[in-house]
Amino acid sequence: MRINQRTVKSITKLEGVGLHTGNSSSIEFHPAPENYGIRFLRRDLKNTPEIPAVVDFVSDISRGTTLSNDGASVHTVEHVLAAVVGLEIDNVRIELTANEPPIGDGSSEPYVNTLLESGFEEQQIQRTYLVIDSTISYSNEAKGVEIVALPLKDDYRMTVMVDYNNPALGSQHTGLFSLEKEFVKDFAPARTFCFLREVEMLREQGLIKGGSLDNAIVIVDGDPTKEELDRFTKKLHIEGSVILGKHGTLNNKPLRFKNEPARHKLLDLLGDLALVGAPLQAQILAARPGHASNVEFARKLRALLAKKSKMKKYSPGSAVFDINAIEQAMPHRYPMLLVDRILEMHLEPGAERIIGLKNVTYNEPFFQGHFPGKPVMPGVLILEAMAQTGGMLMLGSMTEPEKKLVLFMAIDKAKFRKPVIPGDQLIFEVKLLRNRGKSFQLAGQAFVDGQLVAEAELMAAIVEKEAAQ
Repeated sequence: MRINQRTVKSITKLEGVGLHTGNSSSIEFHPAPENYGIRFLRRDLKNTPEIPAVVDFVSDISRGTTLSNDGASVHTVEHVLAAVVGLEIDNVRIELTANEPPIGDGSSEPYVNTLLESGFEEQQIQRTYLVIDSTISYSNEAKGVEIVALPLKDDYRMTVMVDYNNPALGSQHTGLFSLEKEFVKDFAPARTFCFLREVEMLREQGLIKGGSLDNAIVIVDGDPTKEELDRFTKKLHIEGSVILGKHGTLNNKPLRFKNEPARHKLLDLLGDLALVGAPLQAQILAARPGHASNVEFARKLRALLAKKSKMKKYSPGSAVFDINAIEQAMPHRYPMLLVDRILEMHLEPGAERIIGLKNVTYNEPFFQGHFPGKPVMPGVLILEAMAQTGGMLMLGSMTEPEKKLVLFMAIDKAKFRKPVIPGDQLIFEVKLLRNRGKSFQLAGQAFVDGQLVAEAELMAAIVEKEAAQ
């Protein structure tokens, strides 16, 4: 996988007509600085409004992905984004003269060829990958959709299966295992498709105004009558007659790949997941994906990226929080700051957990009064250290954690199994059991040399610092 960010070397341009709007359009790819990301600009509108290519700006998913910001929209961005991500471009300014990029032949290949013509320039700053370190999943039972992201070391792969319960298409699957080796020749040329019986419905919805047999594969489903074919011909403004192809496509249009529809679905997914806002390090498995499900899955990954970014705010360049980083996040100070280090923090939805450490020394102030002849750490302070570790986990899931306080409300099922004495090193493992908005239920355990010494369930609430004063 690439180490450094990169952009395009020079300005390149493509012209044509938008698939759904039918508007004439040109698209230009411009070099962009480090950490700029991917952004669309509407050059045809006053003040040239800018739309970042992140899922927060998705406004519609009707037969394509639409982004909107500041009163401006760009429709059907997925094929452009697939080209940018497939070529591992991090920073690019994409200028448009209309509200939809030119569709070309219905694939990403025209954009890829335009970008390859420009060439690429490596930049000095390293790429920041969203590394998937535990399973993230999305499902829609009604539509039979399943999308899963699995951990994968130093790579980004995709496998897609489609099944429309239609004899004209059948079940298909495909897999992309190397962006560098496979994307340009095996996936970028895969064209968009629709079923013959969908065409009239799409036109009635105000879509595919720029659609034609030159920019889409039309799959013949069923046995249409001559009247239906004539109506279809009129809807798409096709001159001359149309025929039912022997291999399931209108006018017997040849497929570029035997499983071209499945490859195009992978292309759409690749483009939609660009909206996470960072390159992925993961294995993506998807069954029957579509723009709506792709975008919802991108939202989950975007939320994970935001949480991991917050972690880095307190510990630049490392996933471990030292005492200085802990002091930035927590309000506690000596002698009540009882956590020395955070060893691990995992913020994946449904698997939130944290591991903290406290070194117990003879110089602890509580040993002066708690069994000074035979010093034993008070159990309530073990629970306090456990609670502070859990507090770090809760703050890690908050926006602007420096403005929040964690107040503990209840302790349940507390057990002390072994004394903790000077020289011991306490390891705390705290997991999130339930999240009820502003209140949290946690389960914590404390270990010394691998032996369980204490455990408890904790209830806590997040409040604003100002409200608590």
